[in-house]
Amino acid sequence: MDHPEPSDGVLRALGSTEPSAEGTALVCGVRRARRLRLLRELGELPGARAGEAAERWALLAEAGRRDPGAVADVVHYPATGVWAEETLRRLRTRHGPPADLGHLGALAAAAALRAGIGFKITLRPAHGRLALPTLGLLRPDRPGPLALTEGSWDPGNPEALALHALPDGRTALDDLDPYRAPGTVPAARRLTPKGHKRWDTQWSGALSLLRRYDTARAEEAGRLLRCLVPLSGSSRSYGATLPAAAGSVLARAQPPPALAATLVFEVQHGKLAALAEVLPLHTADRAARYWAPWRTDPRPLEGLLRGAYAHLGLAGYWQRAALYGARGAWAQHARVRAQVAAVLPVLVSCPELTPGGRVFAEAMAAAERAMDGVPAPGSRYAVARGVVERDRAAWCEAHPNLAPYASG
Repeated sequence: MDHPEPSDGVLRALGSTEPSAEGTALVCGVRRARRLRLLRELGELPGARAGEAAERWALLAEAGRRDPGAVADVVHYPATGVWAEETLRRLRTRHGPPADLGHLGALAAAAALRAGIGFKITLRPAHGRLALPTLGLLRPDRPGPLALTEGSWDPGNPEALALHALPDGRTALDDLDPYRAPGTVPAARRLTPKGHKRWDTQWSGALSLLRRYDTARAEEAGRLLRCLVPLSGSSRSYGATLPAAAGSVLARAQPPPALAATLVFEVQHGKLAALAEVLPLHTADRAARYWAPWRTDPRPLEGLLRGAYAHLGLAGYWQRAALYGARGAWAQHARVRAQVAAVLPVLVSCPELTPGGRVFAEAMAAAERAMDGVPAPGSRYAVARGVVERDRAAWCEAHPNLAPYASG
């Protein structure tokens, strides 16, 4: 374990889903430790420090001495994590496509360019393109090896294709890096300028709504998200997060109100994934036996916990949006809160929770109860609870052997 276990106070802060300095520090620390561990494991493999690879590790280290911040941005860029995990897996299993060890050179070159040091390195573009993480792509007009020096990256050069920066200036829209998402994820291909402009509009609108309705969550998203990866239109999901690509959100194009909600939801997933790396929250197996109101299929305890946590954060966001008069927000809050409230007793009473998991689950339950302080007007919440209870009854009828897992 590369990070100390969190205290009960940090667990309660994270369990509430509310942004906190301690929670953000833990998430960032866990992500950094995971990434450095992956790179260390890569560097310790037989032959990893010999010949050409040794030169690339040395260049990465030299750049780090000159500008640690710039190099950290390259090393901790979400796509770097996907590459590191895929490379280690391929080297260990020897199955599937060969490991892309050459990408280490692209990391080193990007770090050296960002740090502004003098260097020379020869790399081999794949299919006529050389990806430079956090910078973009080089598209040389001639095939074969490409010699890079400190002057090789100029965003104005026709051979360069720069990574698109979203309007907030802190988050990249990554439709270029070959490791922006695993091959099983339907990431969108490179967007047109019109596509970039569309995302600029949606992103700006979503951030404006977040800052208006829930400033703390907007700031938390800014600290925890490094890039957004557009999903193709064929994706059935509106958003996703991947532990290997910590710091990124994969999202479909969607109107600003929906995108703001997606960002809130996926940030919660990322926080819980980081916590689970340093503290087991339960000892349950992967058997799918629990009812989750937001799905029709049975879920394992892990899936139920992750879904409840993300929906709890979303319920809090919609409540704040409703208080600012956002259209339809009270209905959204009532619906999502009713779903979470229906499964929290199951989670809190689960005998497979660890001590830390129990502190975390009880903090979730306390946060849900606190929403009574500003209840939805009229009968909205009661109606939503009625809908959820009917869904529960229908699910139990369809899964009679799992009915005990639908009520706590």
